[in-house]
Amino acid sequence: MPREVDRPRRLHRTDWMALLTGLLFVVLGILVLTRSITDPLVLSGLLVVGLGFAGLVAVISRVVRGK
Repeated sequence: MPREVDRPRRLHRTDWMALLTGLLFVVLGILVLTRSITDPLVLSGLLVVGLGFAGLVAVISRVVRGK
């Protein structure tokens, strides 16, 4: 069955904040489960730095995109 091509295909823009934040939580979760990080101060520091980096990338991508 052929696809309908009446309307142009719209591409979704990448939400860098959500993507990097999700990746950060997955990596931190793996590090906690494997007991690579046991100090809560180090964990919270990595969380803050990671969220800051994700926010910076999201702002830069929005500026480059022009929106």
